[in-house]
Parts: sequence; C-alpha cells; structure tokens
Amino acid sequence: MKRIIYAISIVLLISAQFGCSAQKKHAGYVVGFYNLENLFDTEHDPGKNDYQFLPDGQNEWTEAKYLKKQHNMATVIRAMAEDNKCWHAVLGVSEIENRHVLEDLVSQPEIADANYQIVHYDGPDNRGVDVALLYRPEILKVICSESIPFTFEPSSIDWSEWTAEEKNRFRTRDVLMVRGTIEGEMFAFFVAHLPSRLGGKGADLRPRGAEIIYKRAMELQQEFPGIKIVVMGDMNDNPTDRSMTEFMHGKENIKEVGNEDFFSPFLSMLKAGYSSLYYRGEGNIYDIILVNNAIANAPKGTFQIQPIVQKKYYGRVFSKPFMTNQSGQYKGTPFRTFSNGAFVGGYSDHYPTYIVIKK
Repeated sequence: MKRIIYAISIVLLISAQFGCSAQKKHAGYVVGFYNLENLFDTEHDPGKNDYQFLPDGQNEWTEAKYLKKQHNMATVIRAMAEDNKCWHAVLGVSEIENRHVLEDLVSQPEIADANYQIVHYDGPDNRGVDVALLYRPEILKVICSESIPFTFEPSSIDWSEWTAEEKNRFRTRDVLMVRGTIEGEMFAFFVAHLPSRLGGKGADLRPRGAEIIYKRAMELQQEFPGIKIVVMGDMNDNPTDRSMTEFMHGKENIKEVGNEDFFSPFLSMLKAGYSSLYYRGEGNIYDIILVNNAIANAPKGTFQIQPIVQKKYYGRVFSKPFMTNQSGQYKGTPFRTFSNGAFVGGYSDHYPTYIVIKK
C-alpha cells in the first residue's frame, strides 16, 4: 500500500512540476518555435527528395541515427519545460519530413506526458520538408487550419527578372495558419520557413513570404476584431531585414506598435548580441516570433506578451551547454546533427526561441 501511495505521489509531483497550464487560470503560457534540422525518417516518401536521408543515401541515415535524433529533439523540448516549470502550450516546428516523424516525436518518453497534438500539411518544398504546429489540446482549442502556398502574385514586388518558367518551377514551404481559442480568447498562429538565401534572384523571396503572411493576418484582424496573432518561424532573415521590418511591419519598441503593426521582440535582442544560429561565421536570429498589437498592447485582463529575460526582453533564445559545441572550430555555436558531412549526433543548427503570454 505504501508503494502505491508513493507512486501516486510521484505522478502528482511530476504533474504539478509541468502543470502551469490547464489547472491554473491566467498562468503564463509558453509559445515557441524550433527548427528541428532535417527530421527525416529512414523510408522514401514518393515525390520527396529525401534520398540522402535513406540508409543507402549520402548521410547513411539508419534507424539508430533516426532514434538518436528523435531523442535529442525531445530532450531539448523537455529541458525547456524544466526551465519554465511547464510544457509549451504551442510549439511551431520546421524542417520535418512528414506527420510520421512528428508522431514519433510526441510519443518520445521525455515529452509524452505533454500530450502534444499535431497540425501538419504535406507541402510542395523541393527538399521535402514542411512546417507544423504542436499544441496542448487542453489549452489551445483548435477551430480550423490552412496551408497557405507561396505565390508570386498579387505582390508589390517587381518580378520582371523572373520568367514564367522560373516562377512555375519554384517550390518552397507553405505557411501554416492555425486558428483557435485559449481561455475563450481568439488566437491565430502562423508557422513559416521562408525561402533560403539563394543569392541572386533569391533576395525578394523572403519579403514575398512575409507579404503573404501579413496579408492573411490583416484579413483575420478584419474578420475577427481583437484576434491575437502570433507569427513564428525560420525566416532565413534577421529581425532587422526588410522582410521583417517593411513587409511584416515589425517594430522594436512595443509602445510604437499599432493595429497594422507587429511587435518584434527579437529585434532588440539581436542588437544586444543574442543569436539563434550562425551563418557564415556570424551570429543571427532567424528564428523569429512576432505578435500583433492585440497581444503587444493587450486590453487589461487579456493575454499579453511578457518580458522574460532581464525583465526587459520579451523573447528568449534557449541554449544549454549540452546543445552547444564546447570546443574546436565551432565552439560556442549550436551542436548540430551533421558537421562537415559527418554525423556527430548533435541536436540542431538552430536554438529554439519562445515568448510567454499571460493575463
């Protein structure tokens, strides 16, 4: 009998440790994003360019490596929960091959207790990677979702250098939008992985991606007055780049945010020296989260973004020593899955980022 009581006590203790969500009204909710760096399974998906992630492919992607990758991703998600004393309420992810890899992820023993549900659509990306949303159903009540394709028109950008054939051939990730309620308040979450830095003609692709997101966000604000909107993703741009400042109307100062703007908390953090990844040896924050005015300057008694770092920064780049190279050429940068073409068993080439909303 004592053993049974002890076991029950342990379960209750674990539930309390990570229970800052369904049980506690008006507690802070963690909303974040994580680029999982090529979370592929070991089987070929028809129509997907996943050949390098097969057992006989370039990366010799075996079941053992896949299981190690799954464990690593779950370890990071749990580490964030341990820091915050609760699971993420909402976690956007990118660079995932299909729904199957996410089902394996949410069932990992490190995070299975979170009971994450999945919103995912198969997209047209040439590399075969998609974005998705993980969420706790006791917190976010999903109403609908949509997969928004990348299109070149209508746009304010001049595409005269692109031929019709080039436009038709171009394929990239769709943007995911999920709409639902948290404690009765309407939310929309956008998850994006904007086109990579191709060079040459690639410079306008990310502004176009931002333009697509912004247009849909403004439509939602018209349709649902007061809706709270979170835009997150690997933007392949910094918060200071024109895709985020001009096309997403991202503002650094929360007091300057209006109804047609977005508050960009990682803009000031980038200027202060924070980084979520390194590109060509330089620190960047491509893993960006923005919120609309309904969250930035929320009416009293409703969910509002909170300062969480040094009581002045409204976002966090989550990094721990085990996620970081501790020596060698890449010391101080994210400990990734592959390095110089070799499997090194790390986590991701990106650190996750998150914000906290609270009434």
